[in-house]
Amino acid sequence: MYKRRLRKRFERNKSTANSDKNGVEVASVLKPELTNNIANIKKVIGDSSDVVIREVQVGDTKEIKAGIIYVSGLVEKTAIQDYILESLMIDTTNMKQNDDKQNTITTFKASLLTVGEINDIFDFEALFNHLLSGDTIILLDGQSQGLSAGTRGWKDRGVTEPTSQDVIRGPKDSFSETLETNIALVRRRIKDTNLRVETKKIGRRTKTDVAVMFIKGVANDKVVKEVRKRLDRIDVDAILESGYIEELIQDETFTPFPTVYNSERPDVVSANILEGRIAILVDGTPFVLTLPALFIQFFQSSEDYYQRSEIGTLIRFIRYLAFFLSLVTPSAFIAVTTFHQEMLPTELLISLGEQREGVPFPAFVEALMMEITFEILREAGVRMPKAIGSAISIVGALVLGQAAVEAGIVSAAMVIIVSLTAISSFVMPSYNLAIAFRMLRFVLMALAASFGLFGIILGLIIMVLHLSSLRSFGVPYLSPLAPFIAADQKDTIFRVPMWGMTSRPRLISQKNRRREKTPPTPKPKRSK
Repeated sequence: MYKRRLRKRFERNKSTANSDKNGVEVASVLKPELTNNIANIKKVIGDSSDVVIREVQVGDTKEIKAGIIYVSGLVEKTAIQDYILESLMIDTTNMKQNDDKQNTITTFKASLLTVGEINDIFDFEALFNHLLSGDTIILLDGQSQGLSAGTRGWKDRGVTEPTSQDVIRGPKDSFSETLETNIALVRRRIKDTNLRVETKKIGRRTKTDVAVMFIKGVANDKVVKEVRKRLDRIDVDAILESGYIEELIQDETFTPFPTVYNSERPDVVSANILEGRIAILVDGTPFVLTLPALFIQFFQSSEDYYQRSEIGTLIRFIRYLAFFLSLVTPSAFIAVTTFHQEMLPTELLISLGEQREGVPFPAFVEALMMEITFEILREAGVRMPKAIGSAISIVGALVLGQAAVEAGIVSAAMVIIVSLTAISSFVMPSYNLAIAFRMLRFVLMALAASFGLFGIILGLIIMVLHLSSLRSFGVPYLSPLAPFIAADQKDTIFRVPMWGMTSRPRLISQKNRRREKTPPTPKPKRSK
């Protein structure tokens, strides 16, 4: 009885989901009468001025009536004129409507329409999906079947330089807001027959196209299956950006650390796919998701692999140093000046004491005010127009900092500490991870003000334990550091030469780990 009640409720909800507010069944099949089909379309779409519905007489005999439906702005009108309307005006003497109705629609597909992509349509749900995606619908009178012609041609931004992940040496192209263009940018780099692209629509209202890309035989089949399962489980009204997908499929919700990697660079996404990861491309956004994501991945930049290994390793050391400085510097200054003055040299302690002589606030309040002020300036510089944003943020920081020191609100040493912290946070290649450090910085400052260096160490231990508990689609977040995998240390803190990177990460790709069968160790002959 209970299962029967649940089944009836599911069927009722499904019927309601397939009906619009006017009660029109959008999943009902097409009717043979063209007028009924067009009336149903008008009833569902409403009086939308951008939906063009045109009825034409096909051929010179004018015995076959057809309906052309498309959305202006989503289609390429030149393709409709050249490949659909002109094709329907040719001699159709041998296509008179007769008892063999299926032969008529088949002849249209095979002989008349010269568009590259043609799909059959049998119900209104498929019709509206193709219509609102930019395809042109062709309906024939007397046929309970329609056709959709691929005429998508809306205006897009095109391929431009990346705005958030710049490099000095490397490709300068970036993803755009068009899904087909983004897929082509990856296909251009990976010319492999095993590269798979699976597209699905997510969102009851938006019906956003979402593509999953991976290399069959390299990606982990269990992870691919889990990605499909989590995407199929999404049931929301709208998907407007890849951030929607990221938040709905991530393993852990309540954590400041990102467990899904995103990038707007095709070379970065292609490299992740070649390592065995899975890419998720969302129509309407240039940011592509890749997973599983590891903690060390957010410290890596594509330029590390375009420079020599020594330079790449040095730059990574600088990034890890900047990470430590941006996270610990303010809290360490608060702890030392408040609880552990004996750790400072006498001259430095006297200098700091003289600077703080007229400051009425403790070190924690002083640092908190400066950090909040800088965060406000940072956000103001991002949101303001580009012509004045950077100028106002720099001038604001200099003027406010100097004025605060002269007014005796903060000390000059605190301005240096906050400035060093801010500059170090900009070194991070990943914006998401930098935000996590900005959040944790305030927590460590509060612990340092309460317990000194003991509080900082306690906070760092809790952070490491939290990182150790995280998973990204079943893969430990701190791997290959924890668990320690010796074979994968060639691309963590250090970056070995290309001829030494012969295997893929063990926990990412478990089936096909070898990148090169025979590592080409360079041994050039010496000239005589």
